[in-house]
Amino acid sequence: MEMDWSQALQESLGWLAVATLITFISFAAAAALAIRCTRWGRQFWQIAGPYLSPGNSWKPLLVFALLLVLALFSVRMNVLFSFWYNGFYSALQGLDQKAFWFLLGVFAVLATIHVLRALFNYYVTQAFSIRWRVWLTERLTADWTDGDAYYRGQFLDTPVDNPDQRIELDVNAFVSGSVSLALGAVSALVSLVAFTGILWGLSAPLTVAGVEIPRAMVFAVYIYVIIATWIAFRLGRPLIRLNFLNEKLTANFRYALMRLREYAENVAFYQGAAIERGTLLGRFSTLIGNVWALVYRSLKFDGFNLAISQIAVVFPFILQAPRFFSGAIKLGDVMQTSQAFGQVQDSLSFFRSSYDTFAQYRATLDRLTGFLDANQQSRDLPRVARVSQAKALDILGMQVQRPDGHALLSDLNLSLQPGQALLIKGPSGSGKTTLLRALAGLWPYAEGEVRGPAGSEALFLSQRPYLPLGDLRTAIAYPGTSVPGDDERLQQALRQVNLAHLTDRLDISSDWSRILSVGEQQRLAFARVLFNRPRIVFLDESTSAMDEGLEHALYSLLRSEMRDSMLVSVGHRATLTGFHSHRLELDGQGAWLMIEQEAAVAATT
Repeated sequence: MEMDWSQALQESLGWLAVATLITFISFAAAAALAIRCTRWGRQFWQIAGPYLSPGNSWKPLLVFALLLVLALFSVRMNVLFSFWYNGFYSALQGLDQKAFWFLLGVFAVLATIHVLRALFNYYVTQAFSIRWRVWLTERLTADWTDGDAYYRGQFLDTPVDNPDQRIELDVNAFVSGSVSLALGAVSALVSLVAFTGILWGLSAPLTVAGVEIPRAMVFAVYIYVIIATWIAFRLGRPLIRLNFLNEKLTANFRYALMRLREYAENVAFYQGAAIERGTLLGRFSTLIGNVWALVYRSLKFDGFNLAISQIAVVFPFILQAPRFFSGAIKLGDVMQTSQAFGQVQDSLSFFRSSYDTFAQYRATLDRLTGFLDANQQSRDLPRVARVSQAKALDILGMQVQRPDGHALLSDLNLSLQPGQALLIKGPSGSGKTTLLRALAGLWPYAEGEVRGPAGSEALFLSQRPYLPLGDLRTAIAYPGTSVPGDDERLQQALRQVNLAHLTDRLDISSDWSRILSVGEQQRLAFARVLFNRPRIVFLDESTSAMDEGLEHALYSLLRSEMRDSMLVSVGHRATLTGFHSHRLELDGQGAWLMIEQEAAVAATT
């Protein structure tokens, strides 16, 4: 089959323009229909809609349009290579040396264009995917932290599992899957049309059982792939469940490993290594059992697909052999038939060969939309009304219950002024810590109104302080920030809480929660208060790891250094009473007793 290559270039450019326009219109129409009428389409738009919407920016859509053009250009290059193979093998068969060298020159041009297109396509694809991944990670992280969803999600009827995995692994899988499947589907469909046309021109009638079938090659490849796809879907269906279990069991095993690392000291004291090893190996054996099930099912699925692909290599030669040996067609026609048959077979087999990928992509859609839905449900949970008020704390009509509806506190009304302090006492389970959670707006089983300092003006100190990752200055300044000019204040705060040995380690990054003892962490939390100087401090058993002398010294330090700040403390020790002007006694049955007392602050300097 002869070909004018200059004319072919002009036709290719025209084909590319027409194909691009048709593809854009078809893709947009199909996407709109999928988003409107299918569950997975609506899930996709829930995740990616804000990024791909023209109202956000036209740039992502323009880059994706460029990717579609490159995909269509790749198909057209394959078509040109198909005609090159025809001419090249025909030249070899005809011993045409001039045509041979000319076609080698054509190949050099085509190969150069192909390499440059592939490299440019790789860069554009990666740039698009990276920017999309950055945007989506920032969006999901912001959505998870908005409205304390990362904490309040535990109160849902079905809490979301492994949110960290969804933000990191599932976002990456969603972006890469969306790009590869969308471009792969477009490329497959366009290739199917282009190479079906070539195969149509190369096909001849075939008589089967006395019936002549026109263009038999085209019908043969379609029937061949449809039957193979149906069988492959039957073989591959269990892979959906096995892949889902694999992801779940892997996460469970990883969590058990992480938990052992987190509680390493406790396990070591209990000498519980043997039990922990059994737990780890038990979860791992369950994971490996599922992996073996995946292997056996993949052997069937992949083995069938490989066999189908190998048969497809010789199938077109078998059909065209009689015409070739009779002299009706040249060797180049046979080779082009083989390549066109392979392209049509690959295009038709795209959804069969991508069955497992589509299954994983559907699971990713479910996990990400489930994550977004859970975050919204967490924000929709009830919470006390909070009003920012700088110079006082007013609690109005506070009601606090347990999740089962049992009343822990009813109709609490109190007011604290600058310099005053409240001590909350009561038996274990009476709701002391739960009251602090309600005041912070974290506890969903509460009603009422809280007026007081908010944001950086309010600081909560728990029994086990939180130390963020990073250097020591970050841990002290948290949730605020520090600059190099704050070194003297940071070091002074450390000296005041008897952590002077850490003053020269401000810029050392480490996991400080593992380096410092619980008592040192509690003292560092007091240094954090001295550095940030909030208007109100909530302390929940914040001196439980200290002796009474150190506790007395640190409370004295707070009352002398921050005379205008308000304190709200939860504690059992009688020694705390002298540092507080008010005491709230809870009984865990809804009743409470408010006592005003003369604080002994003046005596503690």
